[in-house]
Amino acid sequence: MSENIKYYSTHAEKLANQYNSVEFEKVHGDWLSEIPDKGFVLDIGAGSGRDARFLADKGLSVVAVEPADGIRERAQQYVVNQPIHWLNDKLPELNQVFSLQTKFDLILLSAVWMHIAPSERERCIRKLSSLLKANGKIVISLRHGANHDERTMYPVSADELSGFARKFGLSFRLLSDQANADELGRDDVYWQTVILTLPDDGSGAFPLLRNIIVNDNKSSTYKVALLRTLLRIAEGHPGAVIERTKEHVALPVGLVALYWIKLFKPLLDHFEIPQSSNRSKGLGFVKKGGWQELRSFTANDFYIGATYLDGETAQAVYQTLKDVTSTIRDMPVRYITIPGTEQGVFHVESQRTNKPSGGVVLDADFMKSFGRFYIPVNIWDSLARFSVWIEPSLVNEWAALMQTYTAKRAMAFSQSDLLKALTWEDPRRTTARVRSRVNALLESEKVNCCWSGKKLLAKHYAVDHAMPFSRWPNNDLWNLLPTKTHINSSKSDKLPSSARLQQNRRIITDWWQQGWSDSADEFFIQANLALPNLPDSNRSFEDVFDALTLQRDRIKDFQQLEEW
Repeated sequence: MSENIKYYSTHAEKLANQYNSVEFEKVHGDWLSEIPDKGFVLDIGAGSGRDARFLADKGLSVVAVEPADGIRERAQQYVVNQPIHWLNDKLPELNQVFSLQTKFDLILLSAVWMHIAPSERERCIRKLSSLLKANGKIVISLRHGANHDERTMYPVSADELSGFARKFGLSFRLLSDQANADELGRDDVYWQTVILTLPDDGSGAFPLLRNIIVNDNKSSTYKVALLRTLLRIAEGHPGAVIERTKEHVALPVGLVALYWIKLFKPLLDHFEIPQSSNRSKGLGFVKKGGWQELRSFTANDFYIGATYLDGETAQAVYQTLKDVTSTIRDMPVRYITIPGTEQGVFHVESQRTNKPSGGVVLDADFMKSFGRFYIPVNIWDSLARFSVWIEPSLVNEWAALMQTYTAKRAMAFSQSDLLKALTWEDPRRTTARVRSRVNALLESEKVNCCWSGKKLLAKHYAVDHAMPFSRWPNNDLWNLLPTKTHINSSKSDKLPSSARLQQNRRIITDWWQQGWSDSADEFFIQANLALPNLPDSNRSFEDVFDALTLQRDRIKDFQQLEEW
């Protein structure tokens, strides 16, 4: 980078004349409509100041960053009506920019990204994303093609930026699949434009969540685990809300603890990955009489509606949920605060419970018995609406933390290993319950494919997630449908269209009655907590289907999935 800076200073006059010879509208014509009407703009690698001057003339407050003295000093000689604030700064540090304590509506990197070494790019996007206002945009031009001078240029790709966007909770947009010709007339150079946006619904909740995940200096797996737990519930269990006011949403704290267990189980007991840097200090919720007694259980053994009839197992499950509740209340809830204050974002209202004398069922009443978990309503809505952007940020942050812990202990886990561990799912165990039921039924009666209505053959069928698991992770009985293998392959991760769902209403509800009438309590416990507008007392398969269609529409609205 230093050689490049020297080049831009040495050839300042020639380059400035070259850049200024082309109008802003010609170079950036494909994103003119994205320029905000007012606010702050950060122009990084501002060069001759052509772009900064155009944006300042629009009435925007412009901070122009240029580390090459020669070309920056020439740019500063221009007189403009709206002052431009010039800084001698550079990526990835941007120390002077951060010292301004300012967030930006627009950040422009024009003809800059190819100079950033690939090893520094992820850090650059992390830092740039933290400078955005809600709904702010990062515009990056990508230069492809030959270079015929001594400047260092690295290959660039839109796919790389798409990956960084997923990591840091940004939306990604490639403005055109068609490459733009070079406005300076170079036949062997072409350009693309990428826009990364910090999504926002106007409440400010999404930027707050990103700050907690990406920028909060209190980094810990507990913090990330709690947010991922709440995201899973917000995304998958709209029916779990006990109370909703203008200020907050209340959840059964036992449900929060249950998802905490499901997230940590594979990491601790299957992959044995450390969750802190302190070798001598254990995790607060892994105790005798609770977690330690359930080491042989997997995450799949903990689910809504699960019944534990054995007295010792039931007590261990109860104690584990109680220990997790205490850990959540005393650790991440205590330390997750609104930036710059000591005001907590979340609140736990726990209550005393007695150990069960017999078996336990993980139903709504049991999970409510541990107390309530309060979430600001705007954060709850953002977790549900922006899960597609928030989830990758959480997963990557958790993997990065574990990588530091495993490295200190000289453990051989790659980043890929850690990411797989965080998204690990045992599909055989997930569908085993449904397969066992279908196989038992096929011995004496006909079972139909839920999408075609045709008869299934033993061992020649698949189990489909009606709502695709990759985008809505739910393994409840109502969401697992026996289907023809080729139909399951054709559907893949697509969302069934509203019309297709309605066409198959009778087949699906018939399957539910056929398959789960003998396990109706478990079926309805799961459905009533997962789907919207179902009371705990609901026992109607038809009402479950109506709620399923509403949830389908919610997922379509939030995530814009491809329909089948």
